[in-house]
This record gives sequence, C-alpha cells and structure tokens, in this order.
Amino acid sequence: MTAPRPGLSGRPRHLTRRFVGSLRPGGPSPTEEAWATGYLLSGEVDLWRSMSGPDRRHAVAVARRVDRALGSPERPVLAAALLHDVGKVRSGLGTPGRVVATVVGVVAADRATRWATSDGLRGRIGRYLRHPQEGAALLETAGSDPLTVAWATEHHRDPVRWTVDDRLAEALSAADDD
Repeated sequence: MTAPRPGLSGRPRHLTRRFVGSLRPGGPSPTEEAWATGYLLSGEVDLWRSMSGPDRRHAVAVARRVDRALGSPERPVLAAALLHDVGKVRSGLGTPGRVVATVVGVVAADRATRWATSDGLRGRIGRYLRHPQEGAALLETAGSDPLTVAWATEHHRDPVRWTVDDRLAEALSAADDD
C-alpha cells in the first residue's frame, strides 16, 4: 500500500506538526548530528550544515524511521531521507515566510512556482515551492547518488510518478509523513 503524500497543499496534520516543530530552536543533538553526517558524502555534509536546525531535526527523524523500516538500508537511501528537503535553503525563508509560501502554494501554486526566478519575496516563495527541484540541483552538484537526487525531486509527487524503487520510496514517504 502506498503512503499518502503531504504535498504543499494538503495534509493539515503534517503541516501543523512541522510548523510546531519549527518553533523549537536548535538542531539535532550532537549524537544525532554525528549519526546523520556519517551517512553523507563531504559535499552533502556541506548541504546538511546549510539546513536550518528544525529541518535537520526533522530529517534525522525521517532517516531514523527509514532505518528502522528497512533495516539498515544502503547509504544513498539514508542520504535521501536526510536531504530530501535541502532545496528549502535556496528560499532563505524562516518559519513565518514558509507559512506564507505554503498558503500561497495552496491558493496560487501555478503562478507562485513561476516566481522562482523573480527577485525579493516572490522569488523566495517560488524557490520554496520548488524546493524539490532546487534540492535535486544542489545534490547533483554535490555529487550525490542518483537515488538521493531522485528522491529529492520526487518526494512530493504522486506515487505513480516515482522512479525510485517502490519499496524504498514507500518507506521514505511513510517516514516523512509525520
């Protein structure tokens, strides 16, 4: 069975939990930080460190759930769990801006995603809404495994559009649907 995707437009419970979690400052514990970076290539570690503390905490929780569900999967799978949202760094938006971007994405998604090349707040909102594509580009530049890049691109897509192996994609999706 395929897990439902949160997407930018739905899943109020998922979005509410992410919002509440983003209000707590700081990143993962030093132990969790070391665990996570142990699965990342050097270029990926640089990307990891560019993510906000709350995003890194969320990513560790996703990766831990994937690790439990799949029983010690290969490194690129855990890197995909840890870096699936890395494209959000290109928006430069904090929690309030992300809330605005999410609402704009619900009411004007087509227009807003075209804003990615704009300047100012519109551009930041557009880049936030395009975080899967933005993240994939960052990961490709960092030399990430094709599976890691693919999951960054696909993590908000409908399951019928996934190219990642179904078993892995389902585990990654379910783990992200906190």
